[in-house]
This record gives sequence, structure tokens and C-alpha cells, in this order.
Amino acid sequence: MAEHPDRRCCLGWDFSTQQVKVVAVDTKLDVIYEDSVHFDRDLPEFRTQGGVHIHKDRLTVTSPVLMWVKALDVILEKMKASGFDFSQVLALSGAGQQHGSVYWKVGAGLTLKNLSPESSLHQQLQMCFSISDCPVWMDSSTSAQCRQLEATLGGAQALCRLTGSRAYERFTGNQIAKIYQQNPEAYSQTERISLVSSFAASLFLGSYSPIDYSDGSGMNLLQIQDKVWSQACLGACAPHLEEKLGLPALPCSVLGAISSYYVQRYGFSPECKVVAFTGDNPASLAGMKLEEGDIAVSLGTSDTLFLWLREPTPALEGHIFCNPVDPRHYMALLCFKNGSLMREKIRDESASGSWSDFSKALRSTEMGNGGNLGFYFDVMEITPEMTGRHRFNIENQEVAAFPRDVEIRALIEGQFMAKRIHAESLGYQVMPKTKILATGGASHNTDILQVLADVFGASVYVTDTANSACVGSAYRAFHGLAGGADVPFSEVVKSAPKPRLAATPSLGATQVYEALLPRYAKLEQRILSQTQGL
Repeated sequence: MAEHPDRRCCLGWDFSTQQVKVVAVDTKLDVIYEDSVHFDRDLPEFRTQGGVHIHKDRLTVTSPVLMWVKALDVILEKMKASGFDFSQVLALSGAGQQHGSVYWKVGAGLTLKNLSPESSLHQQLQMCFSISDCPVWMDSSTSAQCRQLEATLGGAQALCRLTGSRAYERFTGNQIAKIYQQNPEAYSQTERISLVSSFAASLFLGSYSPIDYSDGSGMNLLQIQDKVWSQACLGACAPHLEEKLGLPALPCSVLGAISSYYVQRYGFSPECKVVAFTGDNPASLAGMKLEEGDIAVSLGTSDTLFLWLREPTPALEGHIFCNPVDPRHYMALLCFKNGSLMREKIRDESASGSWSDFSKALRSTEMGNGGNLGFYFDVMEITPEMTGRHRFNIENQEVAAFPRDVEIRALIEGQFMAKRIHAESLGYQVMPKTKILATGGASHNTDILQVLADVFGASVYVTDTANSACVGSAYRAFHGLAGGADVPFSEVVKSAPKPRLAATPSLGATQVYEALLPRYAKLEQRILSQTQGL
């Protein structure tokens, strides 16, 4: 069969909480194919809800590992039935839901190496896992292990400086510690522990894939500066852990050629390369094509900030990960619980439920809101840990209420000032070339985006990021092929679709907010001190 240069592509996979998804991206960086398998709908025999099993204690949350395996079988068969030409795939990479872990039984590596193209993966790997239901990121059953880890390392701040985050229940090291303590037999029968990302890469390689630095940063085990496992953290979690994890790897490294199983069963080229898989958040950073100094703001139920950092200063809130596309740099993740639901509440209370009136209020009030500042946390916030509504006038006196228009601007300015303050506490600095990429529901409101541009003093762009982890994985596959760490990622994705400019900073915005930000930070500390009874 003659080769069609225009049909050559890379595949990007995403093993997420509720589905496995794949996209094919051609050499012009256009998406030419996409498909998915939804766990609840397409694999009902596993009886998941939202892709998971929530246990009786409401804290333990797991997913069946064989469901992920079977989903890959199903999606590959769907692609084959649609006439997808696997021989044109140059390379593939992928993403996995962060923090989840997979436990390969002694002897599983041998089975992986000797897969028969006559049978499905699901049939051949049934006996390969020492834990059949794997802990995932929604699990919060490891509080005791978290306290133990922090105590061993000399406190939350010390652990944070070393690994980029304080101890979190969902982080993999604490999950491994719980399995070792509660199920030592299963732990001793485990020859390899993978993250969801490296597990998926292993399926394609036909051998154990290393954990990459970026997803490995979400385990409370990796020293993010030196990019090696921390002996102190490993020792605090479980014995012989280093040999079960293997050495971590560069996120953009080519791990090897695809297993002959896929060549024989689906017609992949034996030259097709597997590039290290990473976590879904790092893959999304790649999909959004962030560069140094850029920020992505997801304005959804929770608001999430992705930051590209050169010199991180880990803090007790937020997470610092190794950067998935530039091994010299870092990325940070900050989550704010009071996002769109809080905006909708204030819209209902102060704008009669109308987004049009809400926007009018933002346009009719001045930048800086006459010195009025507000904090709106109807549910317990995590960045920072506080609750309630707090309003302050220009004299820093707490007041019971604001006029409706002032209330609306106080909410939006307050949300964005908090984001900037907490980003800067992690080492972030707005640069002249900084771009802010806005996604999620509120990114459709240009008046909200105008406040975002003004508070940060940077231009705001919008883009479609529905498949950002998948597309980012395909981009990373191209990056690995092009030479990985030796080639700037921005060079590889320069022909990809560009985001659309939505807002630029207003004249005088910098002066207004440079004056307000320190005031906002001090008031935040004041509220924290009062609520903690200090």
C-alpha cells in the first residue's frame, strides 16, 4: 500500500475517570479522528458510577483495572471497524487521571512481553494484577498515612519543599502506604507499581513503562528539584518501594517501539514509537500550548489555575509539578472551590438571575470598585482555607452589604485578585509576554474576562479545550519524535490552531491593581487569623 504523507499522524490517549478517549492529529496538527469508550455506558458489567466504585465508608474510591484494559480493547476494535489506518501512526502518547495507581502481580511483566495477537488484552491480563480495584484521585481514605508521612519528613512545609505538595490523601505515596499496611500480602505479590499513565503506556509497550517526572510529581515521593525518588519518602511509605516503582523518566522521552501485539492485531507500523505518558493536568498544559510566563484559567464549578514556572516556591496550598514539555521548568496547579456556583449565586441575588444585567454591572462600575473589596466563600475554600462572605470598604472596615453593582464587581475582582496573589506565592510572575488562556463556562462572558485581563495586566485568550489532554498527548508524541528535550515544544506546535484574543488590559489597570493587591492580601490574612481564633 502506498504511503500517504498527508495521512500520517500521532495518537493522543486519555485514560480519564469516566472514559478512555483517543484523538489522531495529523502532521499539520489538525485533529482528523476522535473516539471514546464511556465506562458506565459501554462497559456496564463493571458496575461503576462515574467510572468509579464509592465504598461504604464514602472515603474509599476505586476503579477496576480490568475495565481500563477492556476499554482499550473496545476502542481499538471500534477504530479498526471504522477503517482507521493504523499503519500511518508515527507515534503515540497519552495521559492518565493523576494519582491513581496500578499493582502488577509477580510474573505480569512476562505476560506483557508475550501477548498473543489472537486474543484481547482483557483476556490475557486477567490474572496480572495483585489489586483488582485500584485507588483513584477521588479517594480520601488515607488521612492517617498523610500525617505519618509529614511527621517523618519534619512537617508539611518540609515535605512540600521536597516534593512540591504537602501530603494529600489522593497522592499515590499515601495510597501505597495504606495498601502495604492493610494488605501486606497483596503488596508483597506486587512486582511493579504504575500510575494510570505509565500503566497505559505499558500496555502499548508490552513492557513496564517508567513513571514520567511530571505525573510522578503527584505522588509525594519525587524530589522535584533533583527528579529522583526521595529515599525518606519511600521509606516512610513502604519497604522495597524503589524497585517496585522503577526509575522515573523524562516526560518527552521515546520509550521504544510499540509492542508487536499491535502490529500483528491492528496493523500498526513496527516503527511506531511510544512516547512517555503523563498525567491529565500536565497533558492539558501541553494541549493548551502554554509557554513560560503563561497562565491557563479554567472557570468552571471549581476554578483551576495552571501556571508555567521557572523558579517555584512550593507552598502549603497548591501543587508544583515538573513541567511536561520543558524539563528545566515547572508547572503549578491551584484549585479554588468557590467558582461558577458562587458567581451564579451572586448573579441570582444581585442581577435578578440575568447574566446580561451581571455584565452591565461590571461595565458600569470602575476598576478597583471605589476601594470596596469582597471575599465570597459559601463553601469551605481550599485556597485559602476559609468560609463565609466578608466585605470591606475603602477604610478596611467590614460592612454587612454592598450595593448590587458593587457586590458583583467585588466578587469578580476578588476572585481574580485571589488567583493572582496565590499564583505569586508559588513563584509566578506576570511577564510582558504573558498570555492568559481562559476556558470553562465563564470564559464566554467578555466582561468577566475584561476584569481578568485588568487584574493580571495581561491579554486574555480563549480556545476550545474539550480534548486538551488528548490533543496535548498527540502534540507530545510529535515532540518526542522531534527530539524531545533538545527541541523547544513551542517550535513543534507552532502550526497548531491559535487561541482567539478576548480582552486586553484597560488603560490604568496596572496602577489600580498594584495598589489594591497588597490590601487584598492583608485582609485575607486578617480574616484567616480571626477565623482560626489567633
